[in-house]
Amino acid sequence: MNEGAADPGLYDFRPYRDRARIEWPNGKAVAVWVSPNLEFYEIDPPANPQRKSWPRPHPDVVGYGHRDYANRVGHWRMAEVMEKHGFKGSVSLSVALCQHHPEVVADANDRGWEFFSHGIYNTRYSYGMDEAQERAIIEDSIRTVREATGQTIKGWLAPALTHTPRTLDLIAEYGMTYTCDLYHDDQPAPVHVKSGRLVSMPYSIEVNDHYGFFVYNMSPREYAETLIRQYDRLAAEGESNGTVMCIPLHSYLIGQPHRIGPFEEVLRHIAADGRAWITRSGDIADHFLANGYDAVAADASRYAKADA
Repeated sequence: MNEGAADPGLYDFRPYRDRARIEWPNGKAVAVWVSPNLEFYEIDPPANPQRKSWPRPHPDVVGYGHRDYANRVGHWRMAEVMEKHGFKGSVSLSVALCQHHPEVVADANDRGWEFFSHGIYNTRYSYGMDEAQERAIIEDSIRTVREATGQTIKGWLAPALTHTPRTLDLIAEYGMTYTCDLYHDDQPAPVHVKSGRLVSMPYSIEVNDHYGFFVYNMSPREYAETLIRQYDRLAAEGESNGTVMCIPLHSYLIGQPHRIGPFEEVLRHIAADGRAWITRSGDIADHFLANGYDAVAADASRYAKADA
């Protein structure tokens, strides 16, 4: 039998039953965090030989203009609705936005939102990078966000979800405490890295608005109903062992006039339910590192011994 490439061993296997218990503050069942992707897309970026930035020949005015709606209109509409219902954003940030549209970054910072890095531009990919190039992007992200907001980033979501085999080790080496790049669970868990402690933060592909509208072709109402079903199930399961719900957003999508109303109903539903710890990703990571990390790591060793 051809076994293929070896399992990289990024995290331990733990069945979704009989796990060490995770508890959230004030007895809440599910930690809910909203992740607006505040991004900058170049209209005619340098070509990466492994992936084209735009489906049409460059410059793709349609793709660029659609996404630029986020920074000119969509962000403000989305942010006001979130603020109205008590949701602080955890921003997946294209850090070049700090120079291109500092007003957007300043608005999010003034609202008490957290920032983590989504690379420099969302039109430049990690494919083919050497270690020096990847380190330069991480260092640029830390420096630029600190200068623009006063915050030191704790987390990472790779640009356009593109990675190298060394990405997780490097962000842990630079002191980050969580990654949003593993999509494999509804609870946080330790990631195996060469140094430091790194948490896998649940970040959903399934209820990401990009997938909802571009991949699954949902209507605004269908997407809102999907988010409510996601929340209700995770809250019910979280009553016995704390879960995490992430709502990843792009304001050029969710901030459109015809979509924002159903989305506001989702926020109203979650805020009124009473089982949600409405928080930010870094706060979830901090709480888990202080209160759950060691127990979960020890719990995972049970299954490692069983498989030995």
